[in-house]
Amino acid sequence: MADRTTDPVVVIGLGRFGRALALQLTQQGTEVLGIDSNEKTVAALANQLGNIAVADSTDIEALRQLGVPDFRHVVCAIGSDIQASILTVGLLSDLGIPDIWAKAISHQHRDILARVGAHHVVLPEHDMGERLAHVLTGRLLDYVELDDDFAMIKMKPPRDLVGITLSESGIQARMNVTIVAVKREAEGPAARFEAAHGDTVLMYGDTIVAVGPVPALERFAEME
Repeated sequence: MADRTTDPVVVIGLGRFGRALALQLTQQGTEVLGIDSNEKTVAALANQLGNIAVADSTDIEALRQLGVPDFRHVVCAIGSDIQASILTVGLLSDLGIPDIWAKAISHQHRDILARVGAHHVVLPEHDMGERLAHVLTGRLLDYVELDDDFAMIKMKPPRDLVGITLSESGIQARMNVTIVAVKREAEGPAARFEAAHGDTVLMYGDTIVAVGPVPALERFAEME
């Protein structure tokens, strides 16, 4: 697998979800700043996360002192403390973070987080921490798990698929991935997704939607 580079990521809240996400990002070579209010949690992860701190994320000065406003990607992974979760996302929005991800534990919680400034909200099980890492650091624009081992992804087309029909590419037979829709960059802001067919020819700048088994999609997303 080729090395990938990305902006560093802040993960606030190092419970089950936050820990899984932070460790997966670190494993993929992404610089991570982990923040949690619990000293024991931070101490337990100190040897696995090189950059980690004890702090109250509902204190805007604490966030500033840790340099959080300098980060592009911040994930609020706080779980059961809904008040802290909402306050933290609100402060991240006040700080002008351009890409705020947040964990919700209910649909109502999700809606509130979106209203106070979260750009992306997930209601994850444990393994979603690892899946989200692929969206943050890879070429995926979106990822939706449809079943335990089947998903849908949105991304730009790999170079190998540009300029030929999908039938000629043989992508379904080779990769076990089906491209189901395409949005044409050439059509500008008014572009909408349209169904893809065997005679569809992809162009640079297009956005595609593909479905398939998760391992197959992960291999597909690594194509140049």
